[in-house]
Amino acid sequence: MASIYSSINTFAKNIVDLDPENLAKARSSRKWLVGKIEDFPTTDESFPKIYTAENDVQMGSFSRRTKIRPIDDIDFIVVFNAEGTTYSTSIFDGKISMNVPETATRLKALTNDDNTLNSIKLLNKLKSSLKDVPQYDQADIKRNKEAVTLKLKSYTWNFDIVPAFLTKPESDGRSYYLIPDGYGNWKKTDPRVDAARATRINQKRDGKVLRYIRLIKYWHRRPIMSNIGSYLLENLVLNYFDNNDVSVTDQFTLRNIFFYLSTNIYYSCPDPKGIQGDLNTLDQDTKNKFSAAASLACTYADNAINYSINDNHKAAHDEWRKVFGGEFPEYE
Repeated sequence: MASIYSSINTFAKNIVDLDPENLAKARSSRKWLVGKIEDFPTTDESFPKIYTAENDVQMGSFSRRTKIRPIDDIDFIVVFNAEGTTYSTSIFDGKISMNVPETATRLKALTNDDNTLNSIKLLNKLKSSLKDVPQYDQADIKRNKEAVTLKLKSYTWNFDIVPAFLTKPESDGRSYYLIPDGYGNWKKTDPRVDAARATRINQKRDGKVLRYIRLIKYWHRRPIMSNIGSYLLENLVLNYFDNNDVSVTDQFTLRNIFFYLSTNIYYSCPDPKGIQGDLNTLDQDTKNKFSAAASLACTYADNAINYSINDNHKAAHDEWRKVFGGEFPEYE
């Protein structure tokens, strides 16, 4: 007969965490794709040069190891060589424009009439070049706001390929990646900050944090849930573990996280990158519904703890199935 403690481990390993074989395939396919993109400037004289010293910057939950099954998308940044291009930020609307010099002939072909680099034109150039790869001629390739999305029939996942330029260190000593804003201009991001923060807090709690993030993401994905966005959710859980240690068992830790989420969804959640401001821009109704769902999960977890203390593992399993759904193991 399985105890509730072993069942949570089994659930996390076999249902929530990425399958190791698929993970290896995904990493291999991404590496192959990056290699093809790095060949584009050699085979096409009009394709902008790649900044190979800093290329293939991984971003998103896949790179931070917080993605759950199934692998649906893999995000990464392709860094281009700026070739002397400079950027400026409008004092009126904050829009970032990139000013291309005459010497950067490949980038020059993708500019507006005022010599500013058009991010949509660069995305379209990347999109058309991907279609010329024989292995991708039957693929579904689309441009969205800030990336080119490549969907291959042979995989369950998409690639979201984000073109970017790396800035020189600024007055605060930081450098940024300039990526498309979806309207032809550019915006700042820095996935290195997110990755470093997740690693720091995970190591601070003996490498146990990422597993809990994945479990909470699975709970959040249930259809009864009010979706608050994966990135906000991840940062809320990281905020919890930055100030709280892991409890004695999974049950206690998960209960405490649910309680934290039910209350802290009402507070601001500053962007750790210092770029986006408050990540929590949810309307009041969404906050209320999410808080209610987290509170209910906290109650179920509390019930499960009490049942397991009294060695009623069947009842504890039933409570956790209310939290995570029918994929959570039944008591055997």
